[in-house]
Amino acid sequence: MTYLIAPPLLLLLLVLLAASSLRILREYERGVVFQLGRFWRVKGPGLVILIPGIQQMVRIDLRVVTLDVPSQDVISRDNVSVKVNAVLYFKVIDPERAVIQVEHYLAATSQLAQTTLRAVLGKHTLDEMLSERERLNLDLQKILDSQTDAWGIKVTNVEIKHVDLNDSMIRAIARQAEAERERRAKVIHAEGELQASEKLAQAAQVLAREPQALQLRYLETLTVIAADKNSTIVFPLPLDIVGPLLDVLRKRPPPHAEGGPP
Repeated sequence: MTYLIAPPLLLLLLVLLAASSLRILREYERGVVFQLGRFWRVKGPGLVILIPGIQQMVRIDLRVVTLDVPSQDVISRDNVSVKVNAVLYFKVIDPERAVIQVEHYLAATSQLAQTTLRAVLGKHTLDEMLSERERLNLDLQKILDSQTDAWGIKVTNVEIKHVDLNDSMIRAIARQAEAERERRAKVIHAEGELQASEKLAQAAQVLAREPQALQLRYLETLTVIAADKNSTIVFPLPLDIVGPLLDVLRKRPPPHAEGGPP
């Protein structure tokens, strides 16, 4: 009876042994194999055969990981309290170091991103956080990439998502923006007045050198007035036209002087 049961048990044991020794890794996966507790090699992708009880394997995903950095309380260099969150993109480029050099590389990278976000943004003012995000993103990416290099991790990108302000700070920024708009409007108006005065001075110089230009301007003004539907038109006469006529009238003798006594 024992002889009849042994082959099925042996077959079952062989099936279980084969199932525990075979691993299939996808294209984006690698397996860090340990033999008797010591690192042996990195395998994959494809079929991997392990010796049960002697070799163990840790799977590592090589795809880009999107890590959401929770909102952090940051005090800027100009003593403004804000809440900032970000998103981090990274991937494992060395599976051996990602397993051996750090216990949980996902958690470690998340904690490092939070502390680095507070440290870097705390060195900048609020205006820089709002207007220079590209430069801050690049600074964060370089710092995190250099610190995670020992873990076999490559930080590809860091993006600051939101910079949340309290209501009082929002109102203060709105007042500052309004004051800036008023200042710009006054500067533009003053520049327009300056340019207009310069042009008027140039026109006065031209008219002083060329009296005929004044006559042409006078005729042009009359043409514009005549084009309107006016019932009464007043013709202003320049003094250089009226002056000679008045001189002639002054020199002409009175009527009684020519015809004798009245």
